[in-house]
Amino acid sequence: MGSRSARSISWGAEVRTLIVIDLQEAMRAERSVDWPWANDAAPTVAGRLLDHARARGWRVIHVHHHGDDPADGFHPLNPLCAAMAEVTPLPGEEIVVKRGSSAFIGTDLAERLSGPLLICGGEANMCVESTARMAGNLGFAVTLVTDALVCFPRRAQDGRVFPPQAVLDMSLANLRSFARAATSEEILSLP
Repeated sequence: MGSRSARSISWGAEVRTLIVIDLQEAMRAERSVDWPWANDAAPTVAGRLLDHARARGWRVIHVHHHGDDPADGFHPLNPLCAAMAEVTPLPGEEIVVKRGSSAFIGTDLAERLSGPLLICGGEANMCVESTARMAGNLGFAVTLVTDALVCFPRRAQDGRVFPPQAVLDMSLANLRSFARAATSEEILSLP
């Protein structure tokens, strides 16, 4: 299987789509001193990407997770289910609601898309990874914006805890055959 990670960002006149995954207040609420995430500034960076995309007329799709448990912060009736202020959808922007880890399962996302995709959000090793992997399998050119990805630590079955940056690094390594990685600086320099 060939790796897409070696491609440079060169989109020409193709449609540009920014997908913001699960940057909801419930995710921020899970963060604590004992349970930090990689990329503390990821929501702010995602907000800058969103401003950049809007200013250039790029397509923006917000993916929001909705849980079934009323006690879950991602339940649609919980105030924590709201988008983070940094990435609040504007009227008319598309919102795809998912109930699993991939934004493609149980949604019409695949039918909505064309051209290259930029993805940011969280969690990198869960919903972002599932969505990026499926997008790559469906033939989309995917770029993950590394400093706009949220990732928590992970506890292994034997009790070891992997720090959030290690989890993020492994997630990006897992996706090398499905997506390329770029920083927000690279993306923000695009016309």
